[in-house]
Formats: sequence, C-alpha cells, structure tokens
Amino acid sequence: MNTAASPAPVLSVAPVTLPVPGRPVDLEMKVSAPVDGSDLPIILLSHGQGFSTHLSSLHGYAPLADYWAARGFAVVQPTHLSSMTLSGVLGPDVPGAPMHWRSRAKDMSEILDRLDAIESSVPQLRGRLDHGKVSVVGHSMGGHTASLLLGAGIKDPESGETLNLADPRIKAGILLAAPGRGGEALSEWAADNFPFMAGVDFSTMATPTLVVVGDEDESTHLTVRGPSWHADPYHLAPGPKSLLTLFGGQHGLGGVSGYDVAETTDENPDRVSAVRKFGLAYLQSRFFGGSNWEAAGKELAEAPRPLGRVESK
Repeated sequence: MNTAASPAPVLSVAPVTLPVPGRPVDLEMKVSAPVDGSDLPIILLSHGQGFSTHLSSLHGYAPLADYWAARGFAVVQPTHLSSMTLSGVLGPDVPGAPMHWRSRAKDMSEILDRLDAIESSVPQLRGRLDHGKVSVVGHSMGGHTASLLLGAGIKDPESGETLNLADPRIKAGILLAAPGRGGEALSEWAADNFPFMAGVDFSTMATPTLVVVGDEDESTHLTVRGPSWHADPYHLAPGPKSLLTLFGGQHGLGGVSGYDVAETTDENPDRVSAVRKFGLAYLQSRFFGGSNWEAAGKELAEAPRPLGRVESK
C-alpha cells in the first residue's frame, strides 16, 4: 500500500459501460487505479449535485479520485441518473426524478455485482482488485447515497415502506457534508422538494464510517439547524464512527468536487488536502490496520494552526 509520500502513476479509463436491465440509460463510470500493484482495495465514489454540469458525474471529484488512486486504491465513479449530464436524455417524468435516491444506491450494488465484467472491460485491471475490501465515499447527495449503503434506513415517501438498501460487501465509508436527519430539521423547501430526506434513520447505520463536516456549512436550502445537521450521521448512528470537523469549511469542503471549481464558496487547497489525507488514513486503517488514523489525528491536534478536530466513538 502506497503512502501519502509516495504517489504512483495512475491509469484512468472512462466511460466503462454496463447495460442494466430496467435502467433508462446504461450505467457509465470512470475507473482509476495505480498502474502497478495487486489486491487493490476499492472505493465507490458517489457524486453530489451542484450548479456545474459535469462535476455531478464520472468526470467530477478529481482531487479525491486522483489522490486515492495514486496511493493504492481503485476508485470507481458512476454517473447516477440525477446527473446534470443526463438532463437532455432523461425528462422530469422519469420515475425517481429528480434525485433518483433509490437508483443511486442500486448503481453501487450493481457495480459490485459485476466487478468481473468491469475488470474485463479494463484489461489493465484484470485480477488486480480485492473484492473483499470495498468502501463507499459520497459528497452531499452522494453522502446520502453512501449512508444508505452503509446501513441507514429510509422510508419511501410514496409507499410508506421502510427500506434497507445496505450492501454488506461495503466494509467502511466516508460521508462528506452529507445530509442529516429529517423531520423538523428540514427546511420547508427541502421537505416539499425532497420528501425522501424526511425518512432517514441513522440508528441502523452500523458500518464503520468517517463523517466529515465543515463548521460553516449552513446549507440553509436544506436545513434550519445549521452546520451541526451534517454531523447527525455521526451522533445518531452506532459506533464505530469518527467525526472530522473542518474549521471554516463550507459545503464544498475547500473544493473536493473538482480542480478550480467556481461554485466552491470556501476554496482552500489545505482543506481539500486534509479531506483526502484523512480519508486515506481512515481507509488504510480500516483495511490494513496500523496506526495511520491515530497518527493523522495526532498531527491535526498538534498543528500550530489546526485545520480541524477529530473525535471518535
């Protein structure tokens, strides 16, 4: 496993395409991995939504995907049906629109069902992936997707049925500026436009997870509770969990969705570096043991000007 000090050259292939029965368009993804090495752990990276067209697709989140792939992970980035890149293909009447919250989670399970097919589509990866070491990372709406895969329950607002979309093949996760609880915590706009957010239950999210939040992430279009709302997946879920709070961080967490993103309100390369460095340390510790995570937390706490703080349970 490579360390943060020794990045490797990265191979990225896109689009890798999987036809999925019943899905209105094929499932496309980008796969990035170091050019050498075997038994590569897998990161499923779920994009958020935003003003930019292509960041909410397989083309986004390069600051994270590039970094983690260069340090020994295979990063798989699907384009979910909610992506702005599909707005000219899928109309507003497609079932699940506009957020396609259920389909997003199913995309990730479909990828895990067909890892062999993905490896066959990318011969340079054949036989190099460790199918037993799988994690999921999601930002914003992608964080909602990741929370469902990690075990959070959700009530379907149309049927009233409580669903379990957890995938037991996923052994760890990272939630970046993810949505919190529903009910009175939601803004009126969110309750009207995203009713699925009302029915999330974090009490069943038992998979080990790192929750990353910005202490200035107000997200007033979604919640009336302010930045603390994004920490709900940490406080309301059972352990083991860790919480990384980034000082001065807003919803973009410094710019994780892409290089030089104009819509990032808190552009800060050091903050982005912290997200990807701490994310790497967390996943390395979960999959390979060692003290990477503890060392990263100590480094953060002892820095002359700390970028944030870490707590665990």
